[in-house]
Amino acid sequence: MLWSRCLLTVAVLGAFGKAESLKRFPLLMPNVTPEKAETYFCTPIRIDPTQEYYITAFQPNASMETAHHMLLYGCTTPGTSQEVWNCGEMALAQSGIGTAPPCKTGSQIIYAWAKDAPKLVLPEGVAFKVGGSSPIQYLILQVHYASVEKFKDGSKDDSGVFLYYTEKKQPKSAGVLLMGTGGRINPQSVEYLETACELNEDKVIHPFAFRTHTHALGRVVSGFKVQRTHGIDQWTLIGKMDPQLPQMFYPVKTDLTLTKGDVVAARCTMVSNRDRVTRIGSTNRDEMCNFYLMYWTESPEPLRQKYCFSPGAPFYYWRNELVDIPRDASALDLSPFPPGRSMHHHSAAPSHMDPLPPPARELSPIDLAASLELAAFDLPALMQNQRRYGRRYAHL
Repeated sequence: MLWSRCLLTVAVLGAFGKAESLKRFPLLMPNVTPEKAETYFCTPIRIDPTQEYYITAFQPNASMETAHHMLLYGCTTPGTSQEVWNCGEMALAQSGIGTAPPCKTGSQIIYAWAKDAPKLVLPEGVAFKVGGSSPIQYLILQVHYASVEKFKDGSKDDSGVFLYYTEKKQPKSAGVLLMGTGGRINPQSVEYLETACELNEDKVIHPFAFRTHTHALGRVVSGFKVQRTHGIDQWTLIGKMDPQLPQMFYPVKTDLTLTKGDVVAARCTMVSNRDRVTRIGSTNRDEMCNFYLMYWTESPEPLRQKYCFSPGAPFYYWRNELVDIPRDASALDLSPFPPGRSMHHHSAAPSHMDPLPPPARELSPIDLAASLELAAFDLPALMQNQRRYGRRYAHL
């Protein structure tokens, strides 16, 4: 049996324009009825530990009228053995259903969806390896239900994703580096939420797709490769997008690579016309700042580092550690640089698209706890990952 969940469906993949031998598995919510707004539900599948499988495409089965967003986690062990459980903030947990994180060990994100994004097909020869000797022994679907109006009549939901896979070994290993921040946005302000991490593994990484995610205040999310030479930082654009557009994985338009010692940096430009402080958090009233970097490598396994998070504003900014920051990092249409072109900036006044945020200050443990208001169950895994791999740029 390929997957331990009994609802195995095998189908020929024709519409994706790839090999006809691909099979399909529906990883869907088992007809759930969320009762509270901002509910997060998780449901698992156990992968055959004696066989390796290679996932090459993802087809969403959801609409933004029902699901605010979906995440697909790869785990070594799941948060619980239940068929469905609450996996968001404990205060919003639905009674009668258990509460646990998506993963107990080995957490990583391999797919994300929001705002009616279309299907995702990986490049030829690229796949996520699961099962067998892979650390991914379970796949966990997480769905965020921001509103439950359509369920008040007792309707049920089967949102999820169809996974297309093969048992044939693929030559390139796929991976995702999730970048994000904690922090807050003051009322009536423009704020930058920024993060940066140095790669410390001897692997050549080929970014091929990126995805951005914020809530209502996000205007531009951008990601860069940064290389320091003789005290000068050279910035190369990986991707930049308006997060209010469909939050799909967009192609990286330039053939670039990341190697040991390179820095990956991401910024979310937030514009608030609200009369209240907006904090990073898991509900639609809060904000999020995420840049997903999807890549392939010819190494047998992807990066061990899965996350790159900083405390965010007002505790961390790029300028704490990096120099020659591009003036157009927060601009979409006014950028004079084509995607992927390297940029040097030595001295320039900020443009109207690039106002300076307030000065940074030292980060205390209390500040850190207050700023990282992520989903309650995601924080321990993120902090464990940061301690294990270390940070050169955003000090945690």
